Amino acid sequence: MAAAGAGRPADKDGFPVGQWTPELLADAISKIDANCNGIDLRTVQHWFQENDKGISADNIRWLARIFGCGDPEASNLWQVELSLANRRLAAERKKRKSSISSQSSYTDVLQQVRPDQSRAGEPSTVAERKRARVNPARQTEALFTGESSMALPLVVFIGASALGLISFTLNIHSIVFATEIGPSKQIGFLWAPNWTITFLTVLPLFLALVIDVLRCWKEEWRIRMEEFSDPTFPAVSWDQRVTAASYTFWATLVVTVIIASGYNWVATHLIPLLNGDPGNWAVDWGRIAIFRPDLISLYGAILFTGLVFLYNGFTAYVFFSGLIFLHLIKHDYVYLVKGLVGRPKEASNPVVEHIGFSLITGIFRCASLGIFITILMKLQSSYLQSNSTDIVGWLAADFLSPFSGEDSAESEYSSFGTAPGSYYSFFCLLAITGTFANASFVIGRVLERLSKLHSRSRYLLPWVLMNGSVALLVACYFLTGVLPGFTIFLLFSMLFSAYLFAMPVSAWRRTPCKGK
Repeated sequence: MAAAGAGRPADKDGFPVGQWTPELLADAISKIDANCNGIDLRTVQHWFQENDKGISADNIRWLARIFGCGDPEASNLWQVELSLANRRLAAERKKRKSSISSQSSYTDVLQQVRPDQSRAGEPSTVAERKRARVNPARQTEALFTGESSMALPLVVFIGASALGLISFTLNIHSIVFATEIGPSKQIGFLWAPNWTITFLTVLPLFLALVIDVLRCWKEEWRIRMEEFSDPTFPAVSWDQRVTAASYTFWATLVVTVIIASGYNWVATHLIPLLNGDPGNWAVDWGRIAIFRPDLISLYGAILFTGLVFLYNGFTAYVFFSGLIFLHLIKHDYVYLVKGLVGRPKEASNPVVEHIGFSLITGIFRCASLGIFITILMKLQSSYLQSNSTDIVGWLAADFLSPFSGEDSAESEYSSFGTAPGSYYSFFCLLAITGTFANASFVIGRVLERLSKLHSRSRYLLPWVLMNGSVALLVACYFLTGVLPGFTIFLLFSMLFSAYLFAMPVSAWRRTPCKGK
C-alpha cells in the first residue's frame, strides 16, 4: 500500500501523486493531531525493510488513519486489515522459529533463509548458537537489566547478612586474640569493615547505581541518541557490543572466581589451617582455629572460610562486571556521537550533551563507591598489622594524634604478619580509577566538541569537583596506615564525596532518565 500511495494526495485524475517514502510517511504520522509524541524515522524505515517484528498496535492505528485519509469508517477497516496482517506475520514467525528448533528440519530452513550458504558453514552456525547459550556477557547483562535486576543488590545484602549470622553460630563474630608479642586484638568477623560495611551497604548501593545507569542507557538515552544520528551511519547495536565483550567477561570470571577467590582461599586459609601454621599471614577470624580450637573447629573454619570466599568470588565478579558495563556504555556513547558528524544542527543538541553529562555523573558515583570499598580493605589490612586492640580505637587514636602530639597507632607496627587485602585492594583501585579516568577524559572531549563556546563553562566546575573528589579518595587510599593523622584527611574526603554524591540532580544539570 505504501508503494501504491494509499492515502497520499490525489492529482486531478484521482491518482496518488506518488509513493510513500519513510520520510514522507513519518512526517504524515507525526502531523496527526491525536499523535502527541510523533514517530521516530528509524521506526518507519524498519517497516520498509525486512521487518520481522511487525508494527505495534499504536502505530497500526496511525497508519490506518493515513491509509483511510482520516475517514473514521475507512480508518477502522484499515486498522482491522492491518491488525490481521500483523497477526499473520507473528504466526509465520512463530512457525519459523519452531521449525528451526527442530533438528530434522534445520537444514531445510537454513537453506531457505540463506540459500548461498554452503554446508561447510552450517556447523559453525550451530556452534555459534551453542556458544550463545553459555555467553557470560549476555547472562551477566540479564542479571543487571532483567525484570528482577534490582534483586541483585538485595541478594548481595542477604548473603552478607547470612554470613554474619553464621559467624554468630560459630562464635567467631567477636574474638579478642591475645598475642605473645603484643596486646590483645579484636579480630572478629563482624569487626572487619571489608566484610561487613562493604557487603551490607556500599556494594549493594554500587550495584543499584550501575543497574540504573545501564537501564537508562538501554531504554532511554541510547534511543534518544539514535534519533539524532545520521541514518547512513553504520549502526552497531547494543547487543552486538555486549556480545563482542564476551572474552572480557570470561577473563573477569576466571580472575575473580578462580584466582582472586579460589586460589586466595587455598593459599591464605586452607593450607595454613591444614598445616596448623599461619605462616606469614596475619591472624584473623579465618585462621583463629589454629590457636583457639575451642572457639571453632578446624573443619568448621575450613567450611566457613570456603563459603565466605565463594561469596566473595560472586560479588567480585558482579562488581567488575559493573565496571565493564560502564566502560561499554561510555564507548557506545562516543560511537553514537560520531553519527552526528556532518549534522551541525544535531551536533549542538542539548539533549546529547545532557546525556553525556548524566553518564559521567553516574560513572563518578559508581567510582566513588568502588574506591571507598578499596579504602575499607586497606583499613582492615593496616589494622591487622598494627598493635592496636581494636579498629575503632586505632582510628580514634590516629584522629587525635595531631592534637595530642603523640605518635599515632598506625605508625607502631608489630610483626603481626602480612594482610593480602593490601595487594588485592591496590589492583581493584587501578581498575576503578582507570574506568573513571578514561570516561572523564573521553566524554569530556566529546562534550567540549558538542558544546557551544558560551556553554562550555557550565560543565567546567562540576567536572573539576568530580575529578578532585576521586583524586582525594585515591590519596586517602595511599595514606591509610602510612601517614599519622590520615583519619582526618579520610573524614574530610568522605564528607566532600558524600556531598557531591548526594547533590540534587538539578545542581549537576542532569536530565531525568527520559532525557526530557
